[in-house]
Amino acid sequence: MKKLERSLSITSVIAISIGGMLGSGIFVLPGLAAAKTGSSVWLAYLLAALCILPAALSKSELATAMPKSGGTYVYIERAFGPLFGTVSGIGLWLSLLLKSSFALVGFGAYLSVLVTIAPELTKFVAVGFLGLILFLNILGVKKVGKVQIVIVTISLIALSLILIFGLPNVQTLLLKPFTTNGNTGLTATVAFVYISYAGVTKVAAIAGEIKNPNRNLPLAMILSLLIMTTIYVCITFVLVGNIPLEALSTDLKPIYTISEQLGGKTVGIIAAVVGVITLISMANSGVLAASRFPFAMAMDKLLPSFMSKIHSKYLTPVVTIVMTCGVMALVILFLDVEKIAKLASAFMVMMFILVNLAVIILRETSAQWYNPPYRSPLYPIMQLFGIVSGIVLLVFLGLMPFVAIISIFVLGIVVYFLFGKNATRTGVLRNYGHRPALYLFYKKKNRKQFSEKSRRKIAPQNFDGALMKEAGVVVPLLGNENSAEMLVEMGAAINRKQKLQIVNITEVPNQTFLDAVIEENPKTLSVARRISGLAKAKKINVDFEAVVTHDLSNTIHDLSDHTLCEWLVMGWNGRAHSGIFISNPIGWLLTHIDSNFALFKDNGVRNFSEIVLALRPGRTNKSFIAVAHRICSFYEASLTILHVVSSKVSEEGITSMKRHTEALLQNIDTNSSVLIIKSDDPITTISKTSASFDLLLLGTPQKDNWLSILFGTGKDKFTETSACSVLRLTMKEEG
Repeated sequence: MKKLERSLSITSVIAISIGGMLGSGIFVLPGLAAAKTGSSVWLAYLLAALCILPAALSKSELATAMPKSGGTYVYIERAFGPLFGTVSGIGLWLSLLLKSSFALVGFGAYLSVLVTIAPELTKFVAVGFLGLILFLNILGVKKVGKVQIVIVTISLIALSLILIFGLPNVQTLLLKPFTTNGNTGLTATVAFVYISYAGVTKVAAIAGEIKNPNRNLPLAMILSLLIMTTIYVCITFVLVGNIPLEALSTDLKPIYTISEQLGGKTVGIIAAVVGVITLISMANSGVLAASRFPFAMAMDKLLPSFMSKIHSKYLTPVVTIVMTCGVMALVILFLDVEKIAKLASAFMVMMFILVNLAVIILRETSAQWYNPPYRSPLYPIMQLFGIVSGIVLLVFLGLMPFVAIISIFVLGIVVYFLFGKNATRTGVLRNYGHRPALYLFYKKKNRKQFSEKSRRKIAPQNFDGALMKEAGVVVPLLGNENSAEMLVEMGAAINRKQKLQIVNITEVPNQTFLDAVIEENPKTLSVARRISGLAKAKKINVDFEAVVTHDLSNTIHDLSDHTLCEWLVMGWNGRAHSGIFISNPIGWLLTHIDSNFALFKDNGVRNFSEIVLALRPGRTNKSFIAVAHRICSFYEASLTILHVVSSKVSEEGITSMKRHTEALLQNIDTNSSVLIIKSDDPITTISKTSASFDLLLLGTPQKDNWLSILFGTGKDKFTETSACSVLRLTMKEEG
């Protein structure tokens, strides 16, 4: 199949993104918004921008990780699964085309300034302009982008002139009262104008057609949001400072009104021309983005395959473009577009909530394929703010959002069961989410199928060769280790048996067929060569295999079952908390693996001569000391047993503890000692003590806090603050 051409430069991307916002949000809505809150309307626009900022940052991150046409639909589908992907794809498609239809009908107010049009013909004129938009989009996105740049430039110049001449004429008396309906009215207005910024993320739907999307996409989104926030806030301030509220509150063409007031009739006519072409530009960018949703869904087999056809000459998804414009024409001619567009826009707020949640899910599950070059700052505070603020806005929008959400959910579910119910993909949440989260999204039958699926064993033919069933230790390599050799060495040090199984695992998104990446890549071959050299140098019996999978956690789980190993040894970033709703693979494995589990955090130490084992006071399990002894023997290192006790512990208690530990050490031939430190801050104490050692051995971490309990975002503080490398041991018989 032919691929969409990557033809959009960053200038075109910024123009398209601004074009998605620069329309009815400033040319029509300010008057209606001012009627709700008074002269504080500019503050409502500013607060709305702050509320949508998390979604813009989240979509920038998601788009660089998945630079594929489809945008929000793709992100939600990959995080939540094809059912939610179908619902979101159809909902976003409808919301964009309805909003674009509203823009085409709304430009009649400005067009009536230029020519005399019978009211009953206005809709037919709008459909005529829709035909022009259809023609531009079929010709190719590059041509659309060039037209967009010209229109956006003209609009920005016109609005800049209004600011230059309008700000000096602001009358302070018109700015009072600041709010006409108090904080409730202001908050309701924030929700009302929120849709003005929805276009900032619209360009993510065409990420697959952007040059250098890793850099250009987030940069374009953030810059366009800053530009439009400045324009919205300043222009609305000029409007309420120059036009009496009584007149502004019923004005559907406020840009024309302020232009005529400042510069006379001729300037007003010019502003009306700018309004007409800007609203057409908004509709154009809406068609450009909306048509990509059904295209991406058809590519994922959630809609009929003919919708994924690309024009042989212009390489554009002609079927979905024609379908989108056809539905828009019907909406313009037969429906009350303004009310439906407002309902659909409320659903878009819900989609932005899901976008923020998708970032949390993808980050906390640590899906191996999810590695965005751009990462949203202030995570997860930014995403949690976006989720909470979105819910508040939905509440203040009233009953309409719930009607929209329910109706579009029903339509999406119907389409899913007609076309996409046989989709074999599952969302990341379903792969890694805990059972309470699954209960929220999947019915009982699907939960049972999921449970059965998780118990299926890996077929031997999925590997390059046969696995060593008698291997004592299995070391999965995921490609993110600081040093694969150090991890293999650690596995060899722990191993009580003769053989060591190394498995290089590559996790790919569900939409990618495993056969497409089954061939060993140069990185895998390099790792195999280095492991082979290590095995010869250290005289380790090692078997190296490679596997490609859609589900990292279950693959590792099946490896453990298949080999009947005693230990799994994995690289670690210090996070292993299990959340109620979300679990990273480490957290999931800790609750499912039957073997012992060792997590190695490599802090760059390459020669282990001093090893410290930090045990909780009162622990009597000899298994930890036995493992520590094997590691010390492998590296010819000395061992120190560290106990950090409360400052309230008596000297007699310390003496008894030391005597008991020394008795345990008599059974090993390693050079060993006992160190007991009084401290009420064990984290700081162990951190300082670790500076004197090369490797810190730990047991299970302290209990999770509320954030890690919900989302698994916490990290083991002992590991985070350690000055040396850390090996955290989890034993099934641990007490």
